[in-house]
Order: sequence, then structure tokens, then C-alpha cells
Amino acid sequence: LARIHSYTLNRVRQEIEPVASTDFMRYLLAWQKVAPDHQVEGPESLRAIIEQLEGVEAPAAAWEGELLPARMVEYDPAWLDALCLSGEVVWARLTPLSRSAGENGERTRGSGPVRNTPIALLRRKNFALWSSVFPQPAPAGTAEFSTTTQLVYDYLSLRGASFFTDVVENTKLLRSQVEESLAELVANGVVVSDSFAGLRALLTPGSRKTQAAARRKHRQPVYDMVSAGRWSILQRSNTTQTASDPALAEEVAWALLKRYGVVFKRLLEREGVAVPWRVLLRIYHRLEARGEIRGGRFVGGISGEQFAVPEAIGMLRAIRRAGAQESLISVSAADPLNLVGIILPGSRITAHTSNRILYQDGAPMAAFESGETRFLVELSRTMEWKAKSALMRKATRPELRSYLQRPA
Repeated sequence: LARIHSYTLNRVRQEIEPVASTDFMRYLLAWQKVAPDHQVEGPESLRAIIEQLEGVEAPAAAWEGELLPARMVEYDPAWLDALCLSGEVVWARLTPLSRSAGENGERTRGSGPVRNTPIALLRRKNFALWSSVFPQPAPAGTAEFSTTTQLVYDYLSLRGASFFTDVVENTKLLRSQVEESLAELVANGVVVSDSFAGLRALLTPGSRKTQAAARRKHRQPVYDMVSAGRWSILQRSNTTQTASDPALAEEVAWALLKRYGVVFKRLLEREGVAVPWRVLLRIYHRLEARGEIRGGRFVGGISGEQFAVPEAIGMLRAIRRAGAQESLISVSAADPLNLVGIILPGSRITAHTSNRILYQDGAPMAAFESGETRFLVELSRTMEWKAKSALMRKATRPELRSYLQRPA
């Protein structure tokens, strides 16, 4: 029976015809709802997008500046705030802060999480899971905080979850000092707020908040510290689970399948999880033997074993049959779909919010990096102008641009 089962799996694998890497990229743009005809809308769709991107760490400014608007017809920040305030979703830094100055533009003291601090959006019930599979930060007590930051940290440790106004009044600090202190604590992965508005407010310079409030007298600003809810010390799980735990590793394996539909070792190079591929491979073999997923050669030119969920195989075939559509899709380099130099030819593009990549039918066509546009293929002058225009096209809401489209 085991031999018959093995023959059956091998026969099923041979039935799969691999697609080109550009077709696979077109599939990923559709699978992750970035392709225009696959974008979604409404608060329920936002919940599904967060579930698909769970465990992805992206620069703080990239979430509402790039990732979420790129996947939705019309993104509303109030939807994310509602999910956070209901306790369903939490935002947090999972990876430890590097103590070397200048990494990813971060500074260890005095600077906020503001643009470049890696932040993940997670379902609260899975926070312990993702905390276990990322490298653990040093205990907060060992961090070197500034004097005012230490004062705010001690207050939150003693009094528990507190509103911003309470922290200001009880620490006797200026509002700007408390904001800077909270920014430093968020950068260290120490505190969170009830709402995403707390992080959004830290991304916004004080002068811009005043101008925005003056322009919108009759509407609540989307980046007001008062609307952040309570601030509290981030309670990380003390579970003994590790990245090699079978149950935990299987949950991560399914999360990766949900994110990409098709999974192989090279595709996971940008993922920060500490679960080794050899552990995931054993899980995928077991899932394939159960008939829950398929194994085979889905993407040509990629070495190693590949696995896919059944619905992903159908979408891959449909996209290959549809052929080239001459579509131009621009994504941020901070997006998980920045796969240039990983599964697509070319040198890697730094995963910074302001850097961008332009895909034409799944092939990288142009890139915007370090303030300069470079074309990755030879184009006519007319096509260069068209590509440059499409490269900088964003789906950001007007009221968010005031703080998201700042110079790096």
C-alpha cells in the first residue's frame, strides 16, 4: 500500500506542467490581491488581507502607505482601527532592535519607530505563535533608554495600560516628550497601543498634525494621539514552544501556504521566521501524503521541492492560459512581492518604503531606488516616460499622503 501510494503521488506530480517565473509573478500579484482586477474592498476584506500577510514585518509607514491600499479598491484607516480596538488585531515589532547605529535607518535612542521600524499586523490569538518563530528581543530591563523614556516605561510598568493624557499628567512631561518616549519604546518592541492610530500618530510630525487638524475642524484626524486608546507594555508569551515544535511549525507552514499559495525554499528568503526549511519540508511531505496539498514542479527554473494548495494550481493554469496582458503594476519594495533577485532576474532592491518596482506582465521593468529611476530592460523614449509615470503611481488615500509621502 505504501508503494502504491508513492507511485500515485509521483504520477500526480508528473501531471503538473511548470510555469515561467514571470507567469508565477503574475499569479502572485493576483493571489495577494495587488493586480487591479483582483483587488478587494470593505472591512471584511481587510481582515482577510491581514490574515494573509500575518507574520510579515514591513516598515511602519509602508502598511497604510503601500501594502494595504495596494490590495484594496478604497482603503479606510478606520477599518484597521476598529479591528485593533476590538482586540482582534494587534500591531507589534517582532524582531529585536539592532544595537548598531544606522541599520535600516534606525537609531537606538531618541528616534521613533517612525518610518523604518519593522512592524507586523497579527491576529491577537496568534501573537504567541509569531513571537516564538522570530528571534527574541533582549528583555526590556536590559535596554538603554533615555531618561524620559525610562520614566514613561516605569510608569506603564507600574500603572499598567494608560491613556496618553494620563501618561502626560502623571509623569509631568511635555506631550512632545511623551511622544518621543513612546516612539523609542515602540522601536524597541516594548509597547503597543490599543489602536493603530497610536502608531499612525508617531509617524506624523507635530507641525503636520496641527495643519491637518486646522484643515479638518469637523472631522477627527486619523493621526491623533488622543484616539490611540491605551498604551501598555507588550506582554510577550513565556511559552516553552520553540521554532522546532511540530505543532507550531505546522501552523507556520500553513500560514506560508496561505500567503503564497505555492511554497519553495527560495521564495522564503525574505521571511524572517526561524523555522528551518528542513522542518517545513517534513511537514509539507506529510500534508501531501494526506492529500491536503500537492507537490510537484510548479515554477520552472527553481531547484528544490515545491508545494501548493489545490486552488493555487488552478489559478496558475488560468494565468498561463490567459497569456500576456500588457499590464503595468507598481509595488513598493517593502512589499512581500519584491522578489527581484530572488525568483526574478536582476539585483535585489532594498526593501525601503519609498523604493518601488514596476512589473510588466510579471517581469521587472523599472525600479525607483535611492531617489533615482533605473530601467531594467531596454525601452523606447515613449515607453520610458510611460513606465516612469506608472512606477510612481500609488493607491494612497489623499488624507494619508500628508505623512506617508515624506522624503526618506
